[in-house]
Formats: sequence, structure tokens, C-alpha cells
Amino acid sequence: MTVTPADGSLVGKVVVVTGAAQGIGMAGALACAAFGADLAVCDRQQEKLEGVAKEVQEMGRRVVTGVFDVRDPDAVASHLEDVRDEFGRVDVLVNNAGGTFVSKFMDVNTRGQQALIDENYSQVLNFIRGCFPLFPESGGSIVNVTSIEAHRAAPGFAIYSSMKAAVLQLTMSLALEFADRGIRVNAIAADAIDTEGDQELGSQVGGLADGYETPLGRYGVPDDMAGPIVFLASDLSRFMTGTTIHVGGGTDAASGWRRDGKGGWRP
Repeated sequence: MTVTPADGSLVGKVVVVTGAAQGIGMAGALACAAFGADLAVCDRQQEKLEGVAKEVQEMGRRVVTGVFDVRDPDAVASHLEDVRDEFGRVDVLVNNAGGTFVSKFMDVNTRGQQALIDENYSQVLNFIRGCFPLFPESGGSIVNVTSIEAHRAAPGFAIYSSMKAAVLQLTMSLALEFADRGIRVNAIAADAIDTEGDQELGSQVGGLADGYETPLGRYGVPDDMAGPIVFLASDLSRFMTGTTIHVGGGTDAASGWRRDGKGGWRP
């Protein structure tokens, strides 16, 4: 069997993208539309989301929008009802929505703790559970956007990183549970992607402003995540499930190693 450009096409597929108003979600949604998919997008930011929907429509694709907080399970269920009514099915779910704030663990109150859990984990469960019955018998793809913080210590982000690690475990477990339905479940661990959210955090803890290094020598942009999202959504990845793709310019491989300024590396 020869791999062809058609294997990368998303024509005829329905893709659900959460947190699609900006950053990685926006880039992933627009890339999926460019590869032929119809879209269902959601976010809290109405004006920005409407802009994304307009771009999707200008590509000749259909789009369903939902303006709500993904932490609200009733709103998630209502959005997926709209998706079912418009498209009748879901072929790909991209769980991109999430967020965090900088705080030592002992300074996070119970309300903030629950908000982090719901925004980065509970809503992922709700979207997967809601989309599962909408996947066709031929199967589909779930793409969970996680973070390098799921794979290393993250002081100041302990709850957030724990939830990203939970999504990583969920990805592997559901890859096995859903295999007999032909639904593939994979993750993309992002790092050093220059988004609005990363810039805000960077202003608080260094990050972008503090010269965070990647082996490739530059920061990534949201479109660097869009390519892997399309790949995992398409038949190009048809034999991949339960795995994580790291998109961070090599920071996962570096594991603390940094350039020494003399052409070498130091820990």
C-alpha cells in the first residue's frame, strides 16, 4: 500500500476543536479546514471565535460555533447536540482547551484548585464522553493537546502539570479501550510555543522574557502545532494510537541540557 497525498486529506471529515479562538486551537482549526474538514469550534471569546468561523467559511467549509466555558458540562453537552444536529457525527476531536496560573501549591485555594482540575482534565473527559457516540462505526481520532509539563517537574504549576499528566495517562488507557471501535487516541505535548497564554505566563515567571532555550534555537509558533494535529487527525497516522508527539524544538530530548556558547552542551 502506497502512501499518497490523499491520506493527509480531511475532506468529508468533521473535526471538533476546543479552545479555538486563538493560539494552538485557532491554528489547528484553520489547518484542519484548509485540509478539507468541516469544523465545530468553541471558546469563551466570542469575537475572536467569530473571526475563526469566518475564515473557515471563506475556505468553503461548514462550521458550528459555541461560546461557553468548557468547564460547564451542560454547555459541553449542548454544544455537542448542535454538532450532532448539523453534521450527524464527529470524526476527530481535538482537546486543546486548557489554562493555568502561576502559584505555589500551598497558595492555591480549593476554588482555584477545582478550576484547574476542571479546565485541564474534567472537561476533556466530558468532551470525549460526549463525542464517543458520535464517532462513526469506521472509527475516528482523538487528539489531546498536553504539555511538556506532563513529563517533568513544574514548580508553580503543580496542579496544572498533574492534570496534563492525567490526560497523558487517559490517552494511553483510552487508546486500548477504544481500539475495538477503531478510535485512535494520541497526544501532542507542546513546549515553547509562542501563544498569547504563554506570553502572559512568561511575563510572570520569565519564560519568553528570560531567554528560555530550545535546541533548535527558536521559539515555536501555533502553526508548528497545527501540522501534527492534522497528521494525527488524518489517515497518515492510521496505525498510531496511545502515543505522544513532543513539539517543543527538542526541549524534551534536552532534559535540562543547554548550549554552552562554544558549540557544545552543558547540563
